[in-house]
Amino acid sequence: MKIRKLSILMIAFLPGILPVFAQQNPGTVAWNYESAKKVMSEAYWKLWSPEVQSKIDKDIDQYRKSSATLRLADVAPSTEVRIEQIAHDFVFGANIFNYDQLGTSERNRRYKELFGTLFNSATVPFYWKKFEMEPNRPRFRQEYWDTEKFWNGVESPKDQPHWRRPAPDPIVAFGKSRGIRLHGHTIAWGNPKWQHPEWLYEQYCPKEEKEKLGKYAKEELGKLTGKQIAELAPQYALALGKAFDKRVEELASYYGDTFPSWDIVNESAIDFHGNVATGDKITNSKYGNLLPGDYTNRVFKKANEVFPKSVLLNINDYANNQNYTDQVKSLRADGRRIDIMGSQMHLFNPQLCLDVAAGKEIETPRIVSDKMKIMSQAKLPIHLSEITITAPGDDEKGRNIQAVIAYNLYRMWFSVENMMGITWWNIVDDCGAPGEPTTSGIFTRNMEPKPCYFALKKLINEEWTTTLSAKPDQRNQITFRGFKGKYRVTWKDKAGAYKEAIFDLKKDGDGLH
Repeated sequence: MKIRKLSILMIAFLPGILPVFAQQNPGTVAWNYESAKKVMSEAYWKLWSPEVQSKIDKDIDQYRKSSATLRLADVAPSTEVRIEQIAHDFVFGANIFNYDQLGTSERNRRYKELFGTLFNSATVPFYWKKFEMEPNRPRFRQEYWDTEKFWNGVESPKDQPHWRRPAPDPIVAFGKSRGIRLHGHTIAWGNPKWQHPEWLYEQYCPKEEKEKLGKYAKEELGKLTGKQIAELAPQYALALGKAFDKRVEELASYYGDTFPSWDIVNESAIDFHGNVATGDKITNSKYGNLLPGDYTNRVFKKANEVFPKSVLLNINDYANNQNYTDQVKSLRADGRRIDIMGSQMHLFNPQLCLDVAAGKEIETPRIVSDKMKIMSQAKLPIHLSEITITAPGDDEKGRNIQAVIAYNLYRMWFSVENMMGITWWNIVDDCGAPGEPTTSGIFTRNMEPKPCYFALKKLINEEWTTTLSAKPDQRNQITFRGFKGKYRVTWKDKAGAYKEAIFDLKKDGDGLH
């Protein structure tokens, strides 16, 4: 705790701490939840009943708040003390994949302004395929084709090979300037379309081994066991494992503890079949390509060795089922440090959101609760790491359906005991990956706010941010219950000088003593 005298009442924000309650610049249109909720059916509101909402409120109070005590010995009599939450402990994030890529400086400015006002965390892309397009040439630093000037002159940005794959170093500098948390995504993933570089096979598989593998049709090759593949391509199996090790080592060496957390392995439960340590030299993955043997275990083992202990190591998946939970438990039983369990929720298909609005059994409170209970068996914090909720129509009704679904799901997720963060996926309409919906953003393609933006802002910066004024009691003490995070307290002392103090509220009893 630090106490400082201030010469004026208007206090500047502390360096590195941005006001989570700041008003967002673009757009002045108000969004009214009570009006918007009329777009949902009676069947939907039976699922999200007053009883359900009451339980959500109770759990939010229990798991997201603590009681603080302030003792101010030098406070002037009858003075009002101002108490402001200036940062959340809870992670409210979004991916930052379109950094400087939106086509105009004004769009980019509005996009960046969200980080540090609405979002306190940014997920930074490290997809191997586009991060290291050529062997031994990782794209850490900005080149001309990463600049705003380049992207402002591109007619078809989606046709560029690095669309949604900006160089990370400028984002790191930006994140530090805004005081936001950075999360790296992802180090290992078996998906050949988005992650796995073709040059791994081209460069590291010897000609004679390619010829042996080439004798099999793709369907036939997919039926072979890892041991059978390793017999056909032993050198490639060895080289593949070393290449994965090198990637982990390189990222850990370059960034150290710059990133507080990483998705170490993404969506690998598809290749878990009850044993994380089979001893196979190569994995014939369900993704349809070849990966190192026991690759999830191997990559976490290497990450455990090379990343600082302060860096949180996440596993991430869309599975949200018992198989995924069993995989995590098995990895930990085998000695792997996993700090956070990632969970995804994508309503990509607009029809799904229409079905939600109609009251069908999709992401209902019961379904969300059941998924969280399964994953909570791993006894780890849960990061809802990728969220997509699509507006089922680019009109007022469709946008309000998106906003109401998001409003209630965020409340439900925020009420889960083990939840540590929620990360929205694509901020801007029509800026997702090819094949993803064009109306899943909280802003239009021109960076104009949609109702969903106002819904999230209402929750994060208003309902879930504690700000109050209070007078001390006869013992010069103030008690209050607030959302966990960092607080600034300002008051006038007996000599008439204004003072300021900062404290962290993490548990009951924290405050100024």
